[in-house]
Amino acid sequence: MSLEQLKKSLQKAPVIKKKDYSYIIHPITDGIPEITPALLHEVTREMKKHIEKCGPVDKIVTIEAMGVPLATALSLDMNIPFTIIRKRKYGLPDEVSVEQVTGYSKSKLYVNGLERGENVVLVDDVLSTGGTLRSVLSVLKDIGVNVKGVFIVVDRGGCSKEIGEQFNIQIISLVEIGVIDGKAVIQ
Repeated sequence: MSLEQLKKSLQKAPVIKKKDYSYIIHPITDGIPEITPALLHEVTREMKKHIEKCGPVDKIVTIEAMGVPLATALSLDMNIPFTIIRKRKYGLPDEVSVEQVTGYSKSKLYVNGLERGENVVLVDDVLSTGGTLRSVLSVLKDIGVNVKGVFIVVDRGGCSKEIGEQFNIQIISLVEIGVIDGKAVIQ
């Protein structure tokens, strides 16, 4: 797993402050400046290798917004449908809300289109504080969805092991980073 494009682009990514949180601006996590096909392919090719080890999967699940390009590419490549946990309430009969808490904001997410007993994988761009992932995994468990694995591009909070143990689930991050002196550093 070389992921050279991902690593180089992360090391060059600008870091801004949002309150006390150092926010890394990167194509995969923000769509800025652009997501090149080569970078998206490199990342999703690596995710696909891990997803294939999960056995049969009914759906790919992602979280709005920046998980969408990942899920789209994986869905097309693996011929697996995907669904998006959205930021908008639709009011559908089985809709479930999720309290989203990040390192810099708090809001609600809404789950639709998942059924008890389905085998899913969750893909997302970044794991920082783990607040959103914990909330989503808790709701998916309550629904009765079987989460076969969680696949994150960038782990910058170091909490994946703890969350994996808490939910008895495999969490794979393609790269782990930190922010030192205002720069993203691969760990």
